[in-house]
Amino acid sequence: MALALTTRDPFSIITLPGGGETGAPAWDRLLAWPVRGDAELPFTATSAAQRNLWAARLDEAVAQADRAVLLVAQGASCAAAAWWARLSPSQYVDRVAGAFLFMPDGADGRDTLFASPAAPLPFPSVVVTEREGEDAMASFARSCGSRLLAVPHAAEPRQPTMWRHAQRMIERVAAGIVEYDMRVIHAFAPPER
Repeated sequence: MALALTTRDPFSIITLPGGGETGAPAWDRLLAWPVRGDAELPFTATSAAQRNLWAARLDEAVAQADRAVLLVAQGASCAAAAWWARLSPSQYVDRVAGAFLFMPDGADGRDTLFASPAAPLPFPSVVVTEREGEDAMASFARSCGSRLLAVPHAAEPRQPTMWRHAQRMIERVAAGIVEYDMRVIHAFAPPER
């Protein structure tokens, strides 16, 4: 009798496609990640009331996740996710392990929907773009306290385990942030006697 071991993914993936985009999501085009995660919540709001309803649905999706959550957003959903992370109760936000924000879009006027404190996101995040040197992407990454990653396009075929690549990447980013925070703490700690 053969014993099969299964490894459980450490994160529950919630994909947040921008409502106006057509074609494959950026994470599929650039990194060959699966099109959908464990849950999907497109952002199509054009008013504060619709935005608030979307946020309540995201609260529910995060609350129902059976593991720590990894948000994967594109376009207008990036600004929506950042707004949600800055203003939602900690009971939801604390369940988010990290976020990948692909090609953030604020140039279409939707950014007025996302007024929030200028503060880093409360979890590790990576802003992913197709080209280096895009000022709007770099500015958005700075406003979120995110790492900026320029990626050409996917060179390898999609595999069922591709979400694991995303999960490992956010774990590395989180570990780097913790390591940096510990260095800062040690630098400012009073000397031991």
